[in-house]
Order: sequence, then C-alpha cells, then structure tokens
Amino acid sequence: MNFRATVLTLYPEMFPGPLGVSLAGRALSEGKWSLETVQIRDFATDRHRTVDDTPAGGGAGMVMRADVLARAIDHASPADDVRPRLLMSPRGLPLTQRRVRQLAGGQGVIIVCGRFEGVDQRVIEARGLEEVSVGDYILSGGEPAALVLLDAVVRLLPGVMGNEMSGEEESFEKGLLEHPHYTRPPEWEGRPIPEVLLSGNHAKIAAWRRGEAERLTAARRPDLLEDRDQPFEK
Repeated sequence: MNFRATVLTLYPEMFPGPLGVSLAGRALSEGKWSLETVQIRDFATDRHRTVDDTPAGGGAGMVMRADVLARAIDHASPADDVRPRLLMSPRGLPLTQRRVRQLAGGQGVIIVCGRFEGVDQRVIEARGLEEVSVGDYILSGGEPAALVLLDAVVRLLPGVMGNEMSGEEESFEKGLLEHPHYTRPPEWEGRPIPEVLLSGNHAKIAAWRRGEAERLTAARRPDLLEDRDQPFEK
C-alpha cells in the first residue's frame, strides 16, 4: 500500500511546493506516495466561510474554531482511517528521526496546518491530534512545517532514495551527527583530504568516521549522546 498524505490547510496552493521536485517529486509522479489537500474553509457554514473567532477569556489574535476544523478532519479521516492525525504546532513534541521512521513505516498521515494564535483545544482532544514541532521558533502557519515533515518522511519510503545506504549513514540515524565528507580534488586551497580516507582500509575509515561523528556530536549536540544506543521503535 502506498503512503498517503492528506493535508488540511487554509492554503492548499502551497502544496506540493518543494515536494513536487527532486526525490519527493519524482516519487510523487511515480505513485510511490500520494498527496491530497483539503481546504478547511470549505467546512465553514456561514456565508463568509469563517474558520476562526476571538479567544475565550480575551487576548490578541484569533483561534481556529473546533466545529469547523472537526468537520474537515472527519471528512478527510473517517473512523476506520488508521493514519495518525498530526497538528503542526510550536508547542508540540519535537520531530525526531525516530518519529520520522515510524511515520514512514505506516500507511500515511493526516496533517492539520494551524493558523492564527492556534487551534481550539477541544478539537485537539476530541480528534486525537498529535502536536508536532519542527523547531523552537514561530512560523506564519503550519504549512511550512508540514512540508518539512513530509520531506523527511517521503525520502525514507521504499524506492525513493537511489542508494538505500544513504539513509542509514546520516545524522541522527545512529544517535550521532554525521561525520565530515570529502571528494575530489584531493587537495583544495592547501587543504588535503584526511589521509585515512584515501588509504583503502575500510576498517580504519569506519573507525575515523565514527570518531568524527562522536566528536561533532559531543561539541554540538551532547544531548544526543544520552540515548544514542536506544533502538528505533517500529
């Protein structure tokens, strides 16, 4: 069964966007995954197609209405749909490579793109939305975050990457940042490629790469070292 992504958004014209080119775009055209957008505004009931209202208790901004968003979710994801329902949100759990692999191993995802100040908490609870963050910063809406999540997931789908080993040697796959890379010319601006990489000794090369990965991780992301040996959940 191919991976099916359904994105609920106020701006469906933002998709596929960058997902329509390169690896994801080729895989999309080849049918390795599918992308559907749902216009949330279509499920408003008033003549102005209103999807938001002022926050209860007062405050700045507007909040996406539970009733309108729930109707959109129910349309896109009926009761027998096993795909996880994700809400792109800066207060969500950080997206990790572990979670990306879990999602890539499933049948697809339902992604809700929030806007304004946020989404009515009642629909988050009632429709079982999993809040996901792509970083500690604020975007204008959930659409860019959804593009990031889908790019990370789609590249791991079977047959998308030409060299399947590429996905196993990247940053975060083994709890470490990726080691440095080099290619021709062997010397550039007085900087040579490390001699070990030209030795042909695969054991020494592997040890060097592991050591460099550990060094970079300790310097830049020591938090990753705490659970680097935990296996990925299936």
